Amino acid sequence: MRALHVPAAGEQPQLSDLPTPTPTEGTVLIRVKAAGLNPIDNAVAAGMLAQWGLPHEYPVVLGRDAAGIVAAVGAGVDHVKVGDEVFGHVLLAPPISAGTLAEYALLPAAAVTLKPAALDFTTAAALPLAGASAVQLIEAIDPQQGQTVLVNGASGGVGSFVVQLLAARGVKVIATGKAADAARLTELGAAQVIDYTTGPVAEQVRAATPDGVDALINLHGMDPAGVPVGAVRSGGKVASVAAMPDEATLSAAGLTGTAVMSRPVREVLAPLAEQAAAGTLKIMVSDVLPLEQAASGLGRLATGGAGGKLVVTI
Repeated sequence: MRALHVPAAGEQPQLSDLPTPTPTEGTVLIRVKAAGLNPIDNAVAAGMLAQWGLPHEYPVVLGRDAAGIVAAVGAGVDHVKVGDEVFGHVLLAPPISAGTLAEYALLPAAAVTLKPAALDFTTAAALPLAGASAVQLIEAIDPQQGQTVLVNGASGGVGSFVVQLLAARGVKVIATGKAADAARLTELGAAQVIDYTTGPVAEQVRAATPDGVDALINLHGMDPAGVPVGAVRSGGKVASVAAMPDEATLSAAGLTGTAVMSRPVREVLAPLAEQAAAGTLKIMVSDVLPLEQAASGLGRLATGGAGGKLVVTI
């Protein structure tokens, strides 16, 4: 099978042939029709997860999200069968090796669910990691109807889901983005869009909402000092899949915080897919690329030039 993979530690990703995986107990082999790109893919390619102590087994195939057709199932898998149209995610578990930017991908059964007929493969492939991250970030802050939540870095894939899911709860959403993102974020449900290029976000939020927001969801940056915690009122909550201030900083501001590690299991994915199929949740795919251009797509993600979900079709 063709696959975009890292042949050995420290090497650059390349597209070439690898053996097709064989299903093992509790896994599902799918013929990949589409694979979603995520920032974590660049972290895997750069060896960052190895630096964090997660063992790798080379070659490492890149990609975590996929939609396709079940080609085979391992022992103990009974919720999907050969020929089913499915989508899912390769959960982060050692050793890091399997991926979805390939003609075939081996996924853990716990993270594979049936694809609704109304959802095409490309759209479904954009959902797993970003959608599950949004759900779990919102669970971490537990917002109530009528509260105000700041979504920092709302213009990407995760942000598009967070904004919609918060708005559906009756939460007032203040989203950050560039001027070009304002119309799209407003359409998704943001009550106000702050252009982070025109000045410090916390100051702009406080100017519009002097008492501060009830919670902050941070989706941007790796520098904790750049997280606009000053926008949050004392007693508020912070949740992040990116940079997160330390406990002392949060405590000094009277805040509590949760660093979220997304887990896109099928119990989380299936309801999101049903909402998308019903048209109540929009999946924003900004571009679709062939497998031959997957590496350039990852480059666009790394520079922040995607502006939504990128999906590779295979």
